[in-house]
Amino acid sequence: MNESIRIVCPACDATNRVPAARRGEGPRCGACKAALFQARPVALSEKRFRHHLRNSDIPLLVDFWASWCGPCRAMAPAFEAAAAQLEPRMRLVKVSTEEAASLATELAIRSIPTLALFAGGREVARQPGAMPLRGIIDWAEGAATSA
Repeated sequence: MNESIRIVCPACDATNRVPAARRGEGPRCGACKAALFQARPVALSEKRFRHHLRNSDIPLLVDFWASWCGPCRAMAPAFEAAAAQLEPRMRLVKVSTEEAASLATELAIRSIPTLALFAGGREVARQPGAMPLRGIIDWAEGAATSA
């Protein structure tokens, strides 16, 4: 049985069906031909976040951040590096709480940076505060396993 999963393109937001066993083989978007995994976080607006959440079968690891936040800026390189290690098991995304204030309010993001893991369209884990690379990876993998 060759089960497929839905993966949303980070470039054009098209939903792609990819055989689950082949997601680590560098799949490309059927619409725009961009790589579906680019080893870096994807910056999403509220509208794009909701689209990815609804249409993706892989977990989303979200960094809720703000441009004025020192700890957010300090953690950004570690989050960037984590994408290369966690993809294609999960998609790493960044959501600015300044640009998506209503989403941050809806999700009760009370401090930044905050990492949240979403799977199956719902939040399954949350961790406030800046973390180093190894902390991000260990927390994300542990949260995904227990989800």
